[in-house]
Amino acid sequence: MVDRFGRLPMAVKLLVLVLVVALVYALPLLRPPVITTQEIDFGGVMFGCAAYALIALGLNIVIGYAGLLDLGYIGFYATGAYTVGVLTSFHWHWPFFFALPVAIAVTMLTGVLLGAPTLRVRGDYLAIVTLGFGEIIRICVKNIEWLGASSGIKDIAHPNSIGGGPKPPFEKGGLFSIPRLEWDGFVPSVDRDHTTAFLSFGAVDAVPYYWLLLTALILVLFADRLIKSSRVGRAWEATREDEDAAELMGVPTFRYKLLAFAMGAAIGGMSGAFYASGQSGYVSPDSFLLLYSMLFVAAVIVGGAGNRWGAILGGVLVYYLPERFREFADYRILVFGLALTTLAIWRPQGLLPPRRARRVLRAEEEIRELEGEGAVNV
Repeated sequence: MVDRFGRLPMAVKLLVLVLVVALVYALPLLRPPVITTQEIDFGGVMFGCAAYALIALGLNIVIGYAGLLDLGYIGFYATGAYTVGVLTSFHWHWPFFFALPVAIAVTMLTGVLLGAPTLRVRGDYLAIVTLGFGEIIRICVKNIEWLGASSGIKDIAHPNSIGGGPKPPFEKGGLFSIPRLEWDGFVPSVDRDHTTAFLSFGAVDAVPYYWLLLTALILVLFADRLIKSSRVGRAWEATREDEDAAELMGVPTFRYKLLAFAMGAAIGGMSGAFYASGQSGYVSPDSFLLLYSMLFVAAVIVGGAGNRWGAILGGVLVYYLPERFREFADYRILVFGLALTTLAIWRPQGLLPPRRARRVLRAEEEIRELEGEGAVNV
């Protein structure tokens, strides 16, 4: 299907992409009856899906493009979140959009400081070092009073509303209000009692946060596409396939690995910053457990390491499926684990494997066909 879409005329592909993007933006308002969550706010679930998709896109640079196994990615996520918390609430009172680029820069610097001494090692050793880094960050924020310690940071500033912020009890603010759809089975009706204020960020409605984060995701996606098709992307691919051969051909592999680490860290910090300024405006050390690093890696592997669309799909599924099946309580995690295991066994290349993996699969099929024909002729 992916190959068939790639053969379409450019105008048709652009039209399809525009329609898909418009549908994705409208999902929290359309609230389709099959996919809408009943046990938890659907707008909040969509915000979480966008956050995980952005995280997976950043981690895909590290794992899928450069071939580095990072098991401590939650540390970068926490760094971005706490930077925004410190700048907007705990020690200073900056506006969110002033704190956001600082959080990205601080997280990128953290990635450089971690990568400079550790990227000399490879494979399992690198995984162990990054695993320790993620846990060190959590322990530090839990014990340093300047960062709120175990209590965390509350009242983190929301993004600036346009058209006026929400004012209790009934003023929603924003430029205008958008009604939602309610479904009686598969029959839709317009719900004008529960509307979403456009570009009004408060504690009641998660949909504006989802729109903002989705816009950031699209911008990062464009940047990812440009850098993947550039000289840097080719250097990452050469390093991933055979680092020693790339060194012999004159590729400064350490420099490009450090660049991948820094860029992945920056995107993770960006997602953490949006998470910190979300509906609750609160972060604590318990929000950044090491388990989440495993889920981030699972998102990239499930979607297809090296494929940006696969990483996004993996991030969405990893967050959405446990929330969608909350009625199964604790068993939903068991079922989710079994699904991951089954996928790893039967489709190890992921749901949307990268182009190189698809080429390898086609070549293997052609070889099997030729071998079969040869056996028949003999």
